[in-house]
Amino acid sequence: MSWLDEVRVQARKYALLNAVKHNGKAEASSVVGKIYAEKAELKQFMRDVAEAVSKVVDEVNRLTMDEQRRIIEDSWPELLVEEKVKEKKVLPPLPNVDKYPKVVTRFSPNPDCVLHLGSVRAVVLCYEYREMYRGEFYLRFEDTDPRLKRSNLEFYDLVKEDLVWLGCRWDREFIQSDRVPVYYDHARKLLELGGAYVCTCKPDQFKALILRGKSCGCRELPSTEHVARWEKMLNGTYGEGDAVVRVKTELSHPNPAVRDWPALRIIDADRNPHPRVGAKYRVWPLYNFACGVDDHLMGVTHIIRGKEHYTNMVRQKYMYSHFSWSYPEAIHYGRLSVEGAVLSKSKILQGLKDCLYRDFSDPRLATLIALRRRGITPEALKRLVQEVGVKPVDITVSWDNIYAYNRKIMDPTSNRYFFLESPFPLRVKGIQKTYISKPKLHPDHPERGNRLLEVKPVNGEARLLISKKDKELLKQSQAVRLMELFNIQAEHVDEKTVTAKFLGESHMEARKTGVPLIHWLPESNNVKVEVVMPTAESLEGVGEPDLAKEAAGSIVQLVRFGFGRIDLVEDGKIRIYYAHS
Repeated sequence: MSWLDEVRVQARKYALLNAVKHNGKAEASSVVGKIYAEKAELKQFMRDVAEAVSKVVDEVNRLTMDEQRRIIEDSWPELLVEEKVKEKKVLPPLPNVDKYPKVVTRFSPNPDCVLHLGSVRAVVLCYEYREMYRGEFYLRFEDTDPRLKRSNLEFYDLVKEDLVWLGCRWDREFIQSDRVPVYYDHARKLLELGGAYVCTCKPDQFKALILRGKSCGCRELPSTEHVARWEKMLNGTYGEGDAVVRVKTELSHPNPAVRDWPALRIIDADRNPHPRVGAKYRVWPLYNFACGVDDHLMGVTHIIRGKEHYTNMVRQKYMYSHFSWSYPEAIHYGRLSVEGAVLSKSKILQGLKDCLYRDFSDPRLATLIALRRRGITPEALKRLVQEVGVKPVDITVSWDNIYAYNRKIMDPTSNRYFFLESPFPLRVKGIQKTYISKPKLHPDHPERGNRLLEVKPVNGEARLLISKKDKELLKQSQAVRLMELFNIQAEHVDEKTVTAKFLGESHMEARKTGVPLIHWLPESNNVKVEVVMPTAESLEGVGEPDLAKEAAGSIVQLVRFGFGRIDLVEDGKIRIYYAHS
């Protein structure tokens, strides 16, 4: 493909996008500006570029807007996302803010796993609304199930590390396993008020009655009897499964799951000790009771969570009514899915147990630890959440959506370096002098300086390396430009080496004839590089020496390969986790 053909391809892409933004009519000047912004060197061919763009714009403007948008969605879907990235989306206002002295939101994870992409929406929305209204944002660990959703001590700290990385720092922290006496006090009060009862029915018996809208024999007993039963739950008279505290609701409620829902139950503390408090407690609150009590006592004004919790709101409102409390504002958003991502904590944990994944930072996972290691930025995740907002509909995004946000953020800050996957020998004849190549660390920021690559010929021959995948390109092309060096033409290609001849230094000549550009490295003094891909596959190769000057944690762009985060710089070897193209 000649350089002019490349211009036509780029022009069509930007003309389509410009047309969609301006009622189906693209402007040639805007398209030309986009092209020059990407490749300033093309300004020397202004007449040719302008003529090519003009023809492309005319073709695009003859299409309908539906056709224009369909072509973009089919060929460059990331462009539509990237345009949205430019402006930070403003979240819609929260309801009834004026009712409260200050807005208080909370994020309430169960510390039974690390956070993943599915957790980000709740965190970011709650935090961003805290920022919007200058309120408070609480972190509350909901760890009151030592049997089925058992917490793990390491996850308390790992969750906090994830929040700090996201830039969502909390104003106050609560741990529910420290608050069990609070739940006991409120359970007793609710029993005394007649808003709850201790049920000793067999589960199957109770279920059969509740499905018919009938009460069990326990429900109508006096509150004094239920308080006495409560004491038996606490002192060990009742064992696990013998009794449960239930909150009274309408037995005619259309959803059987709402009717007289369970609030506290007995767990064998010796068989299922809690990781933080051991066997100190044998009666534990279930989610709706502990969550409902805490939201009231902590002054949470706006509960922002997934719509799967809508039924929980309905349940909790009965308890609030018994206590004469006002229920907070509740905003329920739809489910956010990511194509191909495992967002089930149980599946993640099982995968680790089965040695399917190395650890929580395995690049195949969508955990925040894994994304952080790959170089996905918290800013990209925040922008994605802000764009999706609090819509009640289910939304599925692709990795390309996430990458588009991330690319916009990383591109201006990432230094460029050459990396050769599976390096292959290249011999160039006719080199009569030493060349010092000085590629810029960043093409848009010359103030950052340059890298240095020296090519010193021996007996008129330069010994270089290229990526093995470029071998066929050299074989098929009349000429090739070695980036920031000189032009060559392959004379012989076999399984061991490529032999080429020197054609000249002119970059302008290469542009004029549209020859392909490939990256390269000197034969020696390079650093070993391992690139860990999102599939967990490792690619071995070499990188230019200046790459070793970057610190671990830096995000770089490997020319013609993609963005990645430097994970390790040690003993002459660099490990990079690949982010995306």
